[in-house]
Amino acid sequence: MQIEMKIKGLMVDPITNMPIIILRDEDGQRVLPIWVGSYEANAIALQIENVPTPRPMTHDLLRNVIHDLKADVLKIVVSDLKENTFYALIHLEVNGERVAVDARPSDAIALALRARAPIYVEDRVIDNAKSIDFAPEKGDDERLQKWLENLNPDDMGKYKM
Repeated sequence: MQIEMKIKGLMVDPITNMPIIILRDEDGQRVLPIWVGSYEANAIALQIENVPTPRPMTHDLLRNVIHDLKADVLKIVVSDLKENTFYALIHLEVNGERVAVDARPSDAIALALRARAPIYVEDRVIDNAKSIDFAPEKGDDERLQKWLENLNPDDMGKYKM
């Protein structure tokens, strides 16, 4: 089952110094942190903050190409988690037909923001992510887990990018 989620925050993991996108469902019951690259985090942050760029960024270009080909971004889905790597699909409608395109979640989310398309996550991905060790060192695992569990809205500003 797919769960619609929104971006709750974009921050820097205080342990690994890697950017994280925090996705959360409408009820606030399910949360999914996705570690992303700096370039993708910057592209997402610029769109969240509505900061114009002098030239189209890669995700703007992709949105423009999709639009110019008379296609629509219907939704993006974080669809799988294998060996600590998240996978996503961009669902398009092209000439009345639906097409799913493989993508990194960070790129799919950056495109979804620009296309104003909904973001979904397969529920099994959220469930599987709870059991994955994302910390680079075993000693940091417990600290990171506690930090994620205790994350509240006021913390978002502290680690904003």
